[in-house]
Amino acid sequence: MSPRVWLITGASSGFGRAIAEAALSAGDVVVAAVRRLDSVADLVAAEPDRVTTVQLDITDHARISAAVDEVLARHGRIDVLVNNAGRGLAGAAEQVGDKELRGLMDLHFFGPVELTRAVLPHMRERRDGTIVQMSSQAGRYSFAGISGYSATKFALEGWSEGVAPEVAPFGIRVLIVEPGAFRTSFNEPGVLLTENNETYQDTVGPVLSALAGANGVQPGDPVKAAAAILSAVDAKEPPLRLPLGNDAVDSIAASLKGSRVEIFEWESLARSTDFPA
Repeated sequence: MSPRVWLITGASSGFGRAIAEAALSAGDVVVAAVRRLDSVADLVAAEPDRVTTVQLDITDHARISAAVDEVLARHGRIDVLVNNAGRGLAGAAEQVGDKELRGLMDLHFFGPVELTRAVLPHMRERRDGTIVQMSSQAGRYSFAGISGYSATKFALEGWSEGVAPEVAPFGIRVLIVEPGAFRTSFNEPGVLLTENNETYQDTVGPVLSALAGANGVQPGDPVKAAAAILSAVDAKEPPLRLPLGNDAVDSIAASLKGSRVEIFEWESLARSTDFPA
């Protein structure tokens, strides 16, 4: 079989870099889609025959189609698209401004949507391909301090869940990845909106402190996460959603259990709202 061609956004660091290195170790070809080409110069230098770059800021929608065309002209196909580019945002919902929230929605939702739509016609024509959407455990449930971040990931997951059955008849698969806390740049100073005031000190304050204090000591290993993602991509029947890390599995399972308890607790009232049969 020919080596697969991976198009990976945000490939310069974190999960993107780990996935790129895992794909290369598997003998595949990587196209690193990054804002600054020099950010992956070392990766290109190490594997000049199997790593190419394309300049892409995922929030620059006018650039997306041209970037996809460049990749197709160079490699002839895109086998796996990984929508990975992202960043953290934490703070009380009342205090996170429109600029921050809209910017993150563009980065985590509208950008990946536009890039996915640009790649799909090519995958449909070949009747093969995989779309990997890098979400988060916060794409399944939310809690104080991350309402904005969760909203962007909820949007991506809902859209992707609907896309999956639409494209399945064309041999295209969708994989939503939901990592927990991993040792990436997510918790680094300056990445998160860490300002807090007395109004939400009791609810949001501990969350911000925990996120800041976790930098460098998160339990998740990005290298192992990348290997797990490749295993899922290689699977004959991959899952729609793949939580990564013990914390993600435990938290998501607890959230699902809580939802199940709640729906049955309120089932009688919920079922009372239809017209009589």
